[in-house]
Amino acid sequence: MAIPAHAGTNFDTLLRAAADGNLALMECLDAATHKPRYVLCAIGRSDGELVFTPFGHLADGDPYGAYLPPDADNPTGFIASLAT
Repeated sequence: MAIPAHAGTNFDTLLRAAADGNLALMECLDAATHKPRYVLCAIGRSDGELVFTPFGHLADGDPYGAYLPPDADNPTGFIASLAT
């Protein structure tokens, strides 16, 4: 599966921010649940002010259980379940 261009662009922005020392981890509240989230943000500057651009949050709990990886044997599919 191809990763969409916008995701690749955002990833490149995160890499540049990290290399430049302009990456932050911020505690925020989830807009829907109001539970705390730990959000990766790139730090920019605008008119002398810091601007934090959120790119995603860290997975709660076990990240291995939160995502299904791509299936190496099926380029258009994902592994439906993982053996534990």
